[in-house]
Amino acid sequence: YVTIALLVPATSQAAGNAVGVWIPWWADEAGAISAVDNIRDIDILYPFVYEVAPDGTLVNKVDFNDDYWEDLFDEAKDRRVDVIPTIAWFEGEQIHQVLSNRRARADHIEEIVNMVKDNRFDGVNIDYESKLAQTKDHFSDFLEELEDELGRRDLTCTIEARTPPESRWRTIPSDLQYANDYDVLNRHCDWIEIMAYDQQRADWKLNQERRGVPYAPVADVDWVEKVIELAVEDIDADKIMLGVATYGRAWDVTVAPDRYKAYDSVASLNQPRILELADKYDVPIGRSAGGEAIISYFPVDSPWRVFDALPTPAGTPKGYEAAAKALLVATYAQIDVPVRFVSWSDASAIDEKLKLINDYDLKGVAVFKVDGEEDQDMWRLF
Repeated sequence: YVTIALLVPATSQAAGNAVGVWIPWWADEAGAISAVDNIRDIDILYPFVYEVAPDGTLVNKVDFNDDYWEDLFDEAKDRRVDVIPTIAWFEGEQIHQVLSNRRARADHIEEIVNMVKDNRFDGVNIDYESKLAQTKDHFSDFLEELEDELGRRDLTCTIEARTPPESRWRTIPSDLQYANDYDVLNRHCDWIEIMAYDQQRADWKLNQERRGVPYAPVADVDWVEKVIELAVEDIDADKIMLGVATYGRAWDVTVAPDRYKAYDSVASLNQPRILELADKYDVPIGRSAGGEAIISYFPVDSPWRVFDALPTPAGTPKGYEAAAKALLVATYAQIDVPVRFVSWSDASAIDEKLKLINDYDLKGVAVFKVDGEEDQDMWRLF
């Protein structure tokens, strides 16, 4: 059976906080429609639509003349919702080549500023990921120069979550370097979106604490709190928008005798598809210690499905039944047994993060992503 009640949070936690939502280019129509339907709950729209060519020129992945974009922008204007497009760049070497060259960097900045002015956007959101450590100072120069050229328009900066070193590594590297200078970000960015998701196996301490069951979360609430506590040492709390996810990930977990040994990524999934899987395999939805919804099962093409007939070991938390059976067989037979495990960020998981926003007096929440397949109960929280 499927326990839908577990997905519904009891109370709203986001009153008074800013709410930003990313609308991805690959689901722009559905995302724009969902945003229009919920525009009263939104303060900032981030069209996640711009990428960057190797030479630093911008590439728009959508057509803003489409009716659904025009409708969304009209609604945003009427409601005084800021529209701040994201420029996403994921190629560290290319980023370094452009930002380390003064002329190329200036050309890149000019193109960004022209894009913002031509479209009458309220600012720009910079999301440059996978940067090299050697790019840090050049990225800092880029932010300072871009801030100057934007004038009164907002410059917001999206960054990867930084796990505290003592939780990230058993032995902290002696030459530890980062590509983002938090002091510089705090100085030149009007606010900062921290992508506090895609944790997976990044926190070895929590990996150990949660090892009694499969553990590869999108964002364990305890990990998110660590990320916040580290960030506010150098970034003003009222400048931080906490990034939360609306998706999950499926993993093939290799179950060895007495332990969950390895995790192979299968897919990124939205909630409607996950609920279909829970119904198809007739498995209950559980809740992890980190606050996420979870299920486990043996896929239809798995020869290990015969173990569905086994009784569930006593004391197994809801949602981990198939995983517990795999562990039972692996330990008894001294073999490896694969099992499918899904952990995802639903409305209840997001609600736990909103409580942290209030606890640490952060600016607000930035939702990745709104594409029509987010848990609709999420909107009750804002």
